Amino acid sequence: MTEHDVYLKADHVSKEIKNELILDDINLSLQKGFIYGFRGKNGSGKTMLFRALCGLILSTKGTISIGGITLGKEGSFPPSVGVLIEYPGFLNGYTGFKNLKMLANLNDVIDDNRISESIRLVGLDPNDKRKYRKYSLGMKQRLGIAQAIMEKPELIILDEPTNALDSDGVEEFKKLLLDLKAQNKCILIASHDKEELDYLSDEIFMMENGKIVDHYNL
Repeated sequence: MTEHDVYLKADHVSKEIKNELILDDINLSLQKGFIYGFRGKNGSGKTMLFRALCGLILSTKGTISIGGITLGKEGSFPPSVGVLIEYPGFLNGYTGFKNLKMLANLNDVIDDNRISESIRLVGLDPNDKRKYRKYSLGMKQRLGIAQAIMEKPELIILDEPTNALDSDGVEEFKKLLLDLKAQNKCILIASHDKEELDYLSDEIFMMENGKIVDHYNL
C-alpha cells in the first residue's frame, strides 16, 4: 500500500478525558474498497475511536485525515462520511421518510428519490405513514443504516449495526455492505459477533483498553 492509496489515516491518535486515557496511540491506514472490522469488549474503545475518526470528538494527540483533509484543521466534520453510532436521534413524531428528509436538508445534496431508495435498500417502506415512535427496535436500526448511506458517502462508519435486527435483517445487511464495498467505499464496522465480522471483513483490528492490540487479514 502506498500513501496515495490511503483514504483514512490515523497517526498516533490518543484521547484523554478527565486524566483518563481513552484512546492510546492509534495508528491506521485504511483504503477504499475494503471492509475493516473492529472487535473488543464493552469499554475497549471502539465507539470512542469511531467518534474520533468521524470528527465527533477531537483527539488529544495525533492527527486524523480523510481523503487528504485533516480533521480539526481543515474541517471539524469531514465531507462524505456516513455514520451510525449507537441509536440515532430521530424524532418520534415524524415518519421515517420525514426524519431522513429533515437530515438531508442540512446538506441539500440528495433528492426525495434518493431518500426513498435508501429506505428501500434497508428493507423499509418509504411510504409507511407510521411515526418513528411506532417503529420496532429492528426498524429503528434499519432507518439508522439508511441515514448512514443515503448521501452515498465514501467513508461509512457503523457501530454495532446489526443490533436488534432479526436473522433476515442481518442477511440483508450483509448483502448491502458487500454491495457498498463493491462500489469502492471505505467501510468500518464494530461488532461483538466474531462470525459476522469474519464473514464481512478484509482486515480485523482487536481493541483493548483503548489500544489496538492485534490485527489480522482474512
